[in-house]
Amino acid sequence: MTENAQQQPASNPELPTQYAPAEVEGKLYERWVERGYFTADPKSEKPPYTIVIPPPNVTGSLHLGHAFEHTLIDALTRRKRMQGYETLWQPGMDHAGIATQNVVERELAKEGKSRHDLGREAFVERVWQWKAASGGQISGQMRRLGDGVDWSRERFTMDEGLSQAVQTIFKRLYDDELIYRAERIINWCPRCLTAISDIEVEYQDDDGELVSIRYGEDDTSIVVATTRAETMLGDTAVAVHPEDERYAHLVGTEIELPLTGRRIPVVADAHVDPEFGTGAVKVTPAHDPNDFEIGQRHNLPSLAVLDERGVITAHGPFQGLDRFEARSAIVGALRADGRIVAEKRPYTHSVGHCSRCKTTIEPRLSMQWWVKVGPLAQAAGDAVRDGRVNIHPKEMESRYFGWVDNLHDWCISRQLWWGHRIPVWYGPNGEVVCVGPDEQPPTGEGWTQDTDVLDTWFSSGLWPFSTLGWPEQTESLEKFYPNSVLVTGYDILFFWVARMMMFGLYAMDGTPPFHTIALHGMVRDQFGKKMSKSFGNAVNPLDWMDTYGSDAVRFTLARGANPGVDVPIGEDWVQASRNFANKIWNATRFALMNGATVEGELPDPAQMSAADRWILSRLNATVAEVDAYYEDYQFSKLSDALYHFAWDEVFDWYVELSKTTYFAGGEQARVSGRVLGEVLDVTLRLLHPIVPFVTETLWTTLTGKESVVIADWPADSGFRDKAAEQEIELVQRVVTEVRRFRSDQGLQPGQKVPARLTLDGTALAPHEAAIRQLLRLQPEGEGFSATATLPVAGATVALDLSGTIDVAAERKRLAKDLAAAEKEKAQATGKLGNEAFLAKAPDNVVEKIRTRLAKAEEDIARITAQLDRLPEA
Repeated sequence: MTENAQQQPASNPELPTQYAPAEVEGKLYERWVERGYFTADPKSEKPPYTIVIPPPNVTGSLHLGHAFEHTLIDALTRRKRMQGYETLWQPGMDHAGIATQNVVERELAKEGKSRHDLGREAFVERVWQWKAASGGQISGQMRRLGDGVDWSRERFTMDEGLSQAVQTIFKRLYDDELIYRAERIINWCPRCLTAISDIEVEYQDDDGELVSIRYGEDDTSIVVATTRAETMLGDTAVAVHPEDERYAHLVGTEIELPLTGRRIPVVADAHVDPEFGTGAVKVTPAHDPNDFEIGQRHNLPSLAVLDERGVITAHGPFQGLDRFEARSAIVGALRADGRIVAEKRPYTHSVGHCSRCKTTIEPRLSMQWWVKVGPLAQAAGDAVRDGRVNIHPKEMESRYFGWVDNLHDWCISRQLWWGHRIPVWYGPNGEVVCVGPDEQPPTGEGWTQDTDVLDTWFSSGLWPFSTLGWPEQTESLEKFYPNSVLVTGYDILFFWVARMMMFGLYAMDGTPPFHTIALHGMVRDQFGKKMSKSFGNAVNPLDWMDTYGSDAVRFTLARGANPGVDVPIGEDWVQASRNFANKIWNATRFALMNGATVEGELPDPAQMSAADRWILSRLNATVAEVDAYYEDYQFSKLSDALYHFAWDEVFDWYVELSKTTYFAGGEQARVSGRVLGEVLDVTLRLLHPIVPFVTETLWTTLTGKESVVIADWPADSGFRDKAAEQEIELVQRVVTEVRRFRSDQGLQPGQKVPARLTLDGTALAPHEAAIRQLLRLQPEGEGFSATATLPVAGATVALDLSGTIDVAAERKRLAKDLAAAEKEKAQATGKLGNEAFLAKAPDNVVEKIRTRLAKAEEDIARITAQLDRLPEA
């Protein structure tokens, strides 16, 4: 925290009648940044608290998932800053290799050019130009949301420092024989023309075909089924289970592969499931990951029959056909040859697609660079097992272990031009040299650098320490590593989180990158459906911010955030949060107009009313409750606790109970004004991390201080007053019960009714004025005649309803409702008494009828009581 972040007196302007978020949010945010509130000082003696932003793509714009995640991180960091920690929320962006290259290539296509027309060096320069002009829109949108990041530290995965970190760790891993080059099966996109990571593959159910083909002749034939008939041209075996007696006589023999004239062996392999299909599978090692493993075990050749664009390369009548054209042509040829045993269309099955261009992924045998993850993954698993890293919620641990304990070697090379180029040079005589950041690459005729770039996840895996200056031993690295917590979605637990764990432990001598991994769910629409432009339910959070304000969006997202659980959200919920912000504004404005203050010490409890002591007791309990929820990352529960305390207890009860005191004036009004000021001060500070803008405006107006951003986080003073809590609970019971009766009688909320209150001998006696104010009850006056008497909480409330309602009409209405309830009860009772019905009906249907019966009985009791309380017509 910079020196100018010390609290200074501020002006105390009068609040406008309405809260207008658009008029204050932008100005407030820029003021916070200018004053250095979010700037982290590595020289500070305060304890550190660090969170790195999950780096958004440089091509991206703010979507609801970003807004959700950023809201949670901002709440954590704002609270810790108020608690006195030297807080760093590290911002930055990812270079997004495939996505960014695609964007720039589309721009070139509009000019009638391709990247090959420019050449590699000029194309990369064009990408940097695009980034400078158009990239990073999300940074401005993060400001709109109120993200308290340290902008002076903003990083980019392709900047000079992070590029040095990438080259450093590649060299170290290579020298430790943890990086190698080999030919393996990878996910290949025929459109993007590159290998892609598992996380960049989206699986969806597609309608395809399942074709059963007879290989071989007569009693030596075997039937195999496939959804990719075109790959049969590359088959080099048929595999069966070693214990499958149906095929035991064929193992070790050869059968003819249709359409090719080649003969292929029948091998026994335990990978084959004898219960699935015919129990025999075709083996295409160059075009299927499982087949590749079978091929390795049996020394089978790998025949590539598809090129990088998914075009058939095998000599013959299908050469030059696209894979999908070839599929139909090959099935037709097999049908004509009498080889088709069965065809099923449509056959719905899971198919991988490129997340960028939606092209169907092609498993492909390719020479690539790999990380040997065995020892790295072991260390990543052990760090959680021995408690150095906690995963929250804990039930997610099993998913984490299921991934890291079974992790395959990681393909890190991509056939792109935009990204960190692999720092390996090849010599004219087969030499291979890996070059570190402080080394000069070999020169001379015949030396060339590897043309591939590194997977984007490789550089983002270094994010927790590379952003702090590693490999240099900087002050920031010493102060802020390891990070305190990582907040991210469970959907990238395996991809990004696991890679950060592996690299952090490796690069930082066994120190994990963070103490806690706090996992959240995905944002969905109000019906629980995934948001997507294709579904028509995608939402631009900026539109909601424009309409309802950033605080409303933030509060809605936080209130739905249960650890590791998906978050449904709809516009009506944002509207409700906007209403909450307005409620805070209006109640604070009323309080300021009626003497609420933070000046001076709190009066002694002996000087306070029961309502004063009650609200202070509840305030401290709420502070403790909110703190406990923060430590457990229970954002939904802490938001609910704050909502109900602020709206229900402070604004709807305490402010209303205190109005008669304020209006009366005098010493008690002064005492209650100071208590209300204290309650508002603490409540606004509690709310600030989630709704920063409205609380900043109100808190500075209330206190006259510089900013709530740098205010102290509230602490539970330990003050509790159970007697006052019980006393006010009695008042609430009386008010609630009489309000319910008034509603049942059809009285308007503001309609005044003569009443006699018998409160002697109860704790309610001091609250008669407040009760009358809340219930709109007039003194009984002359001619008072009680037409309804309500005994409640040891007191009696007698009401004179004569002249306020049409008793005859009300009795008629209630009688009609009673008849309907009795009919409902009779129907439900009849069904539940029918043994034949109960024997056949599903449990959920029976349960619904039992619920209907209970509701009918409740309605009968309620309506009967209402009729009994009505005067005779």
